[in-house]
Amino acid sequence: MIESAFPLCWPDGQARTPQEKRTRNWPFWRGTLDRHRRSLKDEVRKLNGKDLIISTNMRLRNDGEIHAGAGEPADGGVAVYFSWKNRPMCFACDQFETVRETIDSIRAIERYGASDMMERAFRGFTALPEQAGEPWRTVFGFTASESVTSDRIEEAFRKLAFTEHPDHGGTSVRFQRIINARTDARRAIGETA
Repeated sequence: MIESAFPLCWPDGQARTPQEKRTRNWPFWRGTLDRHRRSLKDEVRKLNGKDLIISTNMRLRNDGEIHAGAGEPADGGVAVYFSWKNRPMCFACDQFETVRETIDSIRAIERYGASDMMERAFRGFTALPEQAGEPWRTVFGFTASESVTSDRIEEAFRKLAFTEHPDHGGTSVRFQRIINARTDARRAIGETA
């Protein structure tokens, strides 16, 4: 696959989030789209990433920047391609409704523990198995016999996210624990995460 900034070049083998499952992000994303793109570029530069491509469905000017006043595309997906320690990396996210929210979520690489996240991303890129985590029912406090819906999973996730997120006194490890639990829970009830 040859990555391009426009149109969105989604990584092979990564499922897309259905539009109706996309959510609003925390209020981190306030500010202009251009500011968020510049911040993301800075984060990748701080990590010594090279050959950055931010792929979206936003039309670009000839210089590769977004047109002033460009509206949000219908697809908020973003894929960020770069090389790190001579390895190809890709962070792709389409869990949010807007490109601005998605870029800000990806931009938080450093906030959540960059080196650990980068190594996990590379392991995912090379399809190495991860060790199993804590059971999702335990993380969210659901009993084994309890019926669980997608809405209940999201409610439990949001409640824990408020305290487990690094910006609210939690840690990147604790926050990753609830992200993994949500993914496992969705998979268990037959949803694609």
